[in-house]
Amino acid sequence: MGNGSGGVPHAGSPVATGPERVFDDLREVAARVRAGLDADIEYEESAEELPPGVASAAQISKFAQDERSRVLEAGASGLEKLADDRADEVDDDEYFGVEAIVLLEGRPAILVKGDDFASQSGDWAVLDASRPAIRESITRVGRVEVTGHPSLAWIGTAFLVGPDAVMTNRHVAAEFSRADGAGWTFQEGMSARVDPAEDMPSADAPVDPALPAPSAGYAVTEVIGIHPEVDMALLRIAPPDGGQLPTPLAVAADTPANTPDRPVYVVGYPAWDGRRNEPESMRRIFMDIYNVKRLQPGMTTEYVPGGRVLKHDCSTLGGNSGSPVFDLTDHRVLGLHYGGRYRIGNVAVPLWEMVDDPLLVRAKVNWV
Repeated sequence: MGNGSGGVPHAGSPVATGPERVFDDLREVAARVRAGLDADIEYEESAEELPPGVASAAQISKFAQDERSRVLEAGASGLEKLADDRADEVDDDEYFGVEAIVLLEGRPAILVKGDDFASQSGDWAVLDASRPAIRESITRVGRVEVTGHPSLAWIGTAFLVGPDAVMTNRHVAAEFSRADGAGWTFQEGMSARVDPAEDMPSADAPVDPALPAPSAGYAVTEVIGIHPEVDMALLRIAPPDGGQLPTPLAVAADTPANTPDRPVYVVGYPAWDGRRNEPESMRRIFMDIYNVKRLQPGMTTEYVPGGRVLKHDCSTLGGNSGSPVFDLTDHRVLGLHYGGRYRIGNVAVPLWEMVDDPLLVRAKVNWV
């Protein structure tokens, strides 16, 4: 996550973009938030007998819901004051609530379940119209997993860009590869794979023994290369048991119109990263669920031609390293996400600037 103060000039804000830029109508958002708070919520009690003094699951859920309601009610009040040009009257609790609303609704991190996602309210209801294309995008993004690493089981995200090639970050590939003469090879005792599953399991999904087991992922067979100038690596992959790989994603070969302020989305695997993000902010966005696939919509915020940097404000975390930044209009991959700085913003490599790059030519990137 980054920060651009927008209309909320509050020190320490985790919000990447101010609410006036995120929402078209602040009063409408405040009313929608309040309507959601008025919905009746039931808390299921466990049949298990609890020791004296131990709160039941229903009590814990109620405490959490009450606190969430308090924060969002304060945020709705803050939005109304901002709509009335009364920013100087917004107190700390209201600022906190405004930030929560922006992060939860304006720049959400939507859980992926079974290569699909829940419908959204507000401005991101438009995702429903693109659901088939977004689902196609989701299936071509995977988690980079490693064996033999001294401390990590997985290290980032990768996505299919060529007939048998995935793209990720240099700093992801560097965890399991090393320079070997003119090329790159695996570090001794290590291997890697790209798993396009690893999304949030659905508790109500029936288990059908007749269905095939989840994919074992795609083995990384070769480090095609690590780029010497930008945070990029290309890896060769192979499907299990002689199967076939999906068709690669379409990668933008030309500059998109209206950049910045172009709707985009990221697909990846956000991980806990307390070094770079305020823990309370992350809990509000990610609900303490990490390491699984998410859909993260947002906007491009800055682009300088020739600078090899595209900025965006999607709600990303450390495990998103190597994620694709998709154009919401045509679903081409615009950028390779490689990092974010708290209170500043997120950065990606604008891929259309690299159409003739030898490394990408070698990987047979699917330029469109």
